Amino acid sequence: YTLSLQRALENFDMSPLAVPAEFIQALGLIKASAAGVNASLGLLDAHLAEHIVSAAEEVADGRLDGHFPVSVFQTGSGTSSNMNANEVIAYRAAQLAATPVHPNDHVNLGQSSNDVVPTAILVSSSMACSNRLLPSLNHLKQGLNARAAELASIVKTGRTHLMDAMPVTFGQELSGWAAQISSAEARIADTLRRVRCLPIGGTAVGTGVNAHPQFATKMCAELSRRAGQEYVSASNLFEGISTQDAAVELSGQLRVLAVALMKIANDLRWMNSGPLAGLGEIKLPELQPGSSIMPGKVNPVIPEALTMACAQVMGNDATIAVAGQSGNFQLNVMLPVIAHNLLESINLLARGCRSL
Repeated sequence: YTLSLQRALENFDMSPLAVPAEFIQALGLIKASAAGVNASLGLLDAHLAEHIVSAAEEVADGRLDGHFPVSVFQTGSGTSSNMNANEVIAYRAAQLAATPVHPNDHVNLGQSSNDVVPTAILVSSSMACSNRLLPSLNHLKQGLNARAAELASIVKTGRTHLMDAMPVTFGQELSGWAAQISSAEARIADTLRRVRCLPIGGTAVGTGVNAHPQFATKMCAELSRRAGQEYVSASNLFEGISTQDAAVELSGQLRVLAVALMKIANDLRWMNSGPLAGLGEIKLPELQPGSSIMPGKVNPVIPEALTMACAQVMGNDATIAVAGQSGNFQLNVMLPVIAHNLLESINLLARGCRSL
């Protein structure tokens, strides 16, 4: 371990919970992009840049995840994780180049933890939403629509206040659930337009000190190419560094989705209740035995697991809201916990939708 990493491990021992792999991989994308941009601007030797890019790509591919042990609960700017990335990439690049590579002067050139870490949050969360969550939502929506079509003519009792009301069909009931998922897709997609506005190039406080005037624009173009997302430079870099409003907004949309999924899961549990003394309207798949003393009892395990995941997402959102308020003057100082909770929520919901 380097000296700065050793100090981080000694100082931040509140939890063994490490910074999420997706966040570290986003740091790799940022460092690879920065080396290429700095070389194109004549600020970094092309030979060094080539090997820094190669080393950073190994980080972005997840091949060096084991070298990032710093806890989520560290300095609020995420400086330790940024330095961890700089040092790992510099060490690996030096091996490849057979010449010294400096973690700060070369790998971190034109950057600061204060713009790199917020950018990594936005890049990692936008990629997770696009590559995992939105496809999972579409998968669930298609499944609901298919079942709604199959059950379009099957009439059942509608209920309000948990009391019998006017009749509806199963198809109509499932169409409501499918519409909830479709609305969640639209809300998240709209929020991602703001999540993809990056503060990279603002450096320490938003002024862009020590960065080339073209660095921000070129970085967004290069990150767009590498990540397969359309990133643009934030219209105001001071906002991008001092706040995490876009992350808070995205977390809020994830909470809305969690609320929708919990409603669907609980409806399924009610409809499956019984089979003799409950509603007994549907029969969920028998996935595992539900009791050690009542043979044949089968519980609605997937809806139950999903409701717990939704509860976790709601709790994560509360933490992110508190963290979002911690933008003291020119810097938010709860960035790592925002990264962890946001990515955990995205992954829980993506997997939960697939399971359901």
